[in-house]
Amino acid sequence: MKEPSLTLGVEEEYQIIDPRTGELSSYITQLLDADGQVTVEGVKPELHQSVVEVGSGVCETPAQIRDEILRLRGAMATLAARDGLRILAAGTHPFSSWVDQRITPLERYLGVEEDLQDLARKNLIFGMHVHVGIEDREFLIDAMKVARYFLPHILALSTSSPFWEGRNTGLKSYRSVQWRNFPRTGIPPTFTSYAEYERIVRSLISANAIQGPSKIWWDLRPHHLYPTLEFRVCDICTRVDEAVCIAAIIQALVAKLWKLRRDNLTFRVYPLSLIDENKWRAVRYGVSGKLLDLGRETERPARELIEELVGWFLDDVLDDLGSRKEVEYAFTILERGTSADRQLATFAETGDLHAVVRQLIEETAEGTGNGVAHAG
Repeated sequence: MKEPSLTLGVEEEYQIIDPRTGELSSYITQLLDADGQVTVEGVKPELHQSVVEVGSGVCETPAQIRDEILRLRGAMATLAARDGLRILAAGTHPFSSWVDQRITPLERYLGVEEDLQDLARKNLIFGMHVHVGIEDREFLIDAMKVARYFLPHILALSTSSPFWEGRNTGLKSYRSVQWRNFPRTGIPPTFTSYAEYERIVRSLISANAIQGPSKIWWDLRPHHLYPTLEFRVCDICTRVDEAVCIAAIIQALVAKLWKLRRDNLTFRVYPLSLIDENKWRAVRYGVSGKLLDLGRETERPARELIEELVGWFLDDVLDDLGSRKEVEYAFTILERGTSADRQLATFAETGDLHAVVRQLIEETAEGTGNGVAHAG
């Protein structure tokens, strides 16, 4: 079995904000040419016009991912500023309503709207996807099966969506709840081989359920174009340091699973229902609640289990990867809280969701060299 390259790639979905009102602003059509193609390299449209997606180049290390995210955020902020707009990285907007948003007028998005109706229109959410290079398809399927256990831990660290349409939802990742309404989402099933996965995809295509594998939106999936395992569970991280940390954790996790596989060892595969319980707890409480320690069949503070993941389970691969600093930034997140925690603290202090938007704009721009203007 071939050793994985462990290359990294990150996609981020940004909100486009009118700083005068703090509201989302339809924007992407300003970047489309007559053929519906985005005229700016590295920028892609999304379902709603107030969303832009950017993708990094292929990177070897989390340090390179940092450079790419800073470059992309800086470039996108500069581009938006030409029209007096700002970018914001959070899993949901604190108060803008999906009812006021326009669907991007491209065939593929209009098709999604036709298929899913209000589920598509309400899908005003923003995520981060992390790709890890795994060239051997059988190891990719094996890693996918085992890595499912850790998806709630990773989600908890990324939570950035406590508000929805001007309300405190009581959840740290309301984005996850909205996304779960789509078909073919959530924790993926297990497969014994890549051939079994391909059979499922072929059946769905043959039955006209999907047009291709890109319409399978699990929290973790083989990518349909590239030899990567794509982690899709995360809210978009507000701060660059948080995004880099999570990318580094995911790379180290795959490296650890490869090391176990190479040595004829593995991590226990747990039932989907138990992993889903942990995902719910991550959605509800982020890093502040409790997760199930499935091996011991007890609940423990999420912070303890994430500390074990970072400080024990991944420890023996970090120096080889050169990513100890980036991975151990998780301890800072656990100490200071996630974006969701910071948003809630600002709202508790000010009672003003416009103050939350201003904070998010400022944190999104950290390190990019782009100044910010007040929102609302």
